[in-house]
Amino acid sequence: MKKGPNMFVDWLIFVLLLSVTACYAKNPSRWSPGTNSQGINSSPPVQLRRVDNDHVVMDNGLLNVTLSTPTGFVTAIQFNGMYNVLEYRNKESKRGYWDVVWSKPGSRANIFDVLPGTQYKVIAEDENRIEVSFIKTWNSSSLDNEIPLNIDKRFIMLRGSPGFYSYAIFEHFEGLPAVNIAESRMAFQLQQDWFHYMALSDARQKFMPSPWDRAAGKVLDYPEAVLLKNSADSSISDNRVSGWVSTKKSVGFWVIIPSDEFRAGGPVKQDLTSHVGPTTLAPFLTGHYAGNGLTLTLQDGEPWKKVFGPVFIYLNSGKPNNDPRTLWDDAKKQMLIETKSWPYDFPLSQDFPHANQRGTMSGRLLVRDRYISRVLINASSAHVGLAPPGEAGSWQRDTRGYQFWNQTDLEGNFMIRGVRPGTYNLYGWVPGFIGDYKCALPVNMSAGDDIQLGDIEYNPPSNGFTIWEIGIPDRTAAEFFVPNPRKTLMTYLSSSSSDRFRQYGLWDRYTDLYPKEDLVYTVGASNYSKDWFFAHVTRDLGNKTYVPTTWRIVFNLPKVVPTRNYTLQLALASATAARLQSLGTMSRDFLSKSSSYSILTIIHVMLTTFHQCYPKGWINDQNAKRPHFDTRLIGKDNSIARHGIHGLYWLYSFNVPGYQLHKGTNTIFLRQAFGSSPFFGVMYDYIRLEAP
Repeated sequence: MKKGPNMFVDWLIFVLLLSVTACYAKNPSRWSPGTNSQGINSSPPVQLRRVDNDHVVMDNGLLNVTLSTPTGFVTAIQFNGMYNVLEYRNKESKRGYWDVVWSKPGSRANIFDVLPGTQYKVIAEDENRIEVSFIKTWNSSSLDNEIPLNIDKRFIMLRGSPGFYSYAIFEHFEGLPAVNIAESRMAFQLQQDWFHYMALSDARQKFMPSPWDRAAGKVLDYPEAVLLKNSADSSISDNRVSGWVSTKKSVGFWVIIPSDEFRAGGPVKQDLTSHVGPTTLAPFLTGHYAGNGLTLTLQDGEPWKKVFGPVFIYLNSGKPNNDPRTLWDDAKKQMLIETKSWPYDFPLSQDFPHANQRGTMSGRLLVRDRYISRVLINASSAHVGLAPPGEAGSWQRDTRGYQFWNQTDLEGNFMIRGVRPGTYNLYGWVPGFIGDYKCALPVNMSAGDDIQLGDIEYNPPSNGFTIWEIGIPDRTAAEFFVPNPRKTLMTYLSSSSSDRFRQYGLWDRYTDLYPKEDLVYTVGASNYSKDWFFAHVTRDLGNKTYVPTTWRIVFNLPKVVPTRNYTLQLALASATAARLQSLGTMSRDFLSKSSSYSILTIIHVMLTTFHQCYPKGWINDQNAKRPHFDTRLIGKDNSIARHGIHGLYWLYSFNVPGYQLHKGTNTIFLRQAFGSSPFFGVMYDYIRLEAP
């Protein structure tokens, strides 16, 4: 009997809370972080309430967020009359959470850790802001399956904000054992009954299947790919905002990543941000579209600290039965507000510097290529960025530090704002030119610095005038021929023709188009947008048997300089279990071990010409055991299987002795020497033959 009145009071408070939340959520005003507009001041003050021994609630009248204490899981989000937008049937650690995938050095066993905190702290609490902390501390008595890091998870709610922020500080220091970190992210699993519409970009959004649909489907070439009765699919995103819409409730749930500075792999790194579940992610460190090269490896006692985030969890609502794209359009506008507000001025961790504690760099990038122009060329639309010191291009494999990027204007001018104090190298690459730029001198940035470089020059790799070229040097294979998928596997996620590659099973289409004879590309007659398959893959003989394929480039030389070297520039947009190396011969030691590389794709690049004195002799025919040059192991980005059009970038320059070429018809063989999988292979970015 004693429980009755208490239950009634709890019910009454809940109804009143939902009424207030719904009132503010129906027409949320546009909101900017850190502003004190009249609209913000008229909003209810934020409140932090402890509802029981294990939970606290952050509430600002627009929404309220329940956090478990001291573990720091997001267990409930109430918004617009919805008691919980998260999947309440999941256990609390699988609703809204940070997670990592890590391993011990020398071990192949990965450990999945949702990073439960052991200490709860209130960092700030007033009418305009709440910031709370959930700390996980490692010590020698910690369990064997706990990652050896100190982790501080933070959550922030601001007055008048239609969402909340989260960031985390990861730290490894003296005394902590070595660790390999393969993945770090924040995840939210939404209500399965309500959220069915996924949006990743203007062109990529649709109603998605439920987990039950997937469970009833037929598994295809890998477990994530399922043939559904209603022919739906899951997908990826490379955008700053992604999320889901409940059309029944007219509510959108969005993850907005306002900056790339804390994400591993640089500004064009693709990643998985949403999948059937419905699940939405904020990825910070993953090997997707990159492979093991983006695993963070920390040695015993090695000092390292990094702040991931803050990211913004944004909720919006509309009128019942509205087009879900209206909520997407609103989320995009909020994303622009967040990016313009970066770096935020409200996080209170000393490890997150505000704008006045950062610096700026500006300059102008020009290209010097004497084989194209006698004057300097404006590096238009080039990517220019500051990243940890390393070799040219090392930024795309960096996992430890911060990166700051921007694009140049039509004249090559650039400005990089909000740079954390530290030592960096200046990197870049220019569309239309191969290779990577790196400034020879390091950059030492301090708080308040305004470094003006003036004009700087990039000298792209080039040893002579172009004889012929295939493709566009833009670090993707998007310009090449992408076939339609088989009709039974067609998906309709994207409405853009530029997303043709985002279809399942395109690797099998090579076998359909070239069942017996491999691709032959004739310079001057073929068109790379129609005649060059976007991925160099194996051929399927049936019964899961995959064999090597050999592509040919046929070209004519009106004359040859036999005493000089020609140059073959070969740029790759992606590589999965491939090897590429400029060698005159293949070592016997390697040949004797070739059977152990059955899981690899090894590209043999062979030059063959018709010899003047021996009409039927080939300097190196396509069956030669010792090709002109071959590859060593590169690439595990798996872009072919994951419907990507690029992964990590690779560039090789091969010397071609003139005496191996012939006046008249010549052929270059590009051979994959091993099969065993439909996903092993490469995507070419650009190929060019240069004169001496």
